[in-house]
Amino acid sequence: MGLLKNIYFRLFCTFFKIGAFTFGGGWAMIALIQKEVVDKHRWVTKEDFVDMLAVAQSLPGILAVNFSVAIGDRLRGFKGSLVAALGTILPSFIIILAIAMFLTPDIIKENETLNSIFKGIRPAVVALIVAPVLSTAKTAKINAKTVAIPIAVALFIYSGIPYISNPIVYIILGGIGGYIYYTWKLNKRANTE
Repeated sequence: MGLLKNIYFRLFCTFFKIGAFTFGGGWAMIALIQKEVVDKHRWVTKEDFVDMLAVAQSLPGILAVNFSVAIGDRLRGFKGSLVAALGTILPSFIIILAIAMFLTPDIIKENETLNSIFKGIRPAVVALIVAPVLSTAKTAKINAKTVAIPIAVALFIYSGIPYISNPIVYIILGGIGGYIYYTWKLNKRANTE
């Protein structure tokens, strides 16, 4: 079996590339993850991607790692999830190790070139975050009726009011609400047939 046909090798390389070439963390990686796992490799459908994204975002930990574990598990179980997670984590580990070895905080603060690079990356990161949010909203069929829910939740979380600003509350409420809604929908469908 050729190396390029080996699913473990492809999983590792795909998530290594995602980990190495995206800046800005979780949401900034979503566009590249979608391009790789949905469009290029066709490991999951766009609808499955949105569902996996919701689960990965709901779990504690790094979004990209959670997502890579889910894809790896779907393709090759536990071994696949380990390989995909390693591919995602390794680039950051290597880069941070190199920075720690060669660049001190004082060097970074005093280096105008590095400061300019970081300032230039900021607007690109915003675009990398906004693009997958809009794409995900479209796939999740968020429309004028349902857009009020994410806006209200964002405002409540941003408010800083104890209990109301806790994202865990909305994850639990969203899960309960989704369960109730889809149970009601299935019952309604069963009654009409």
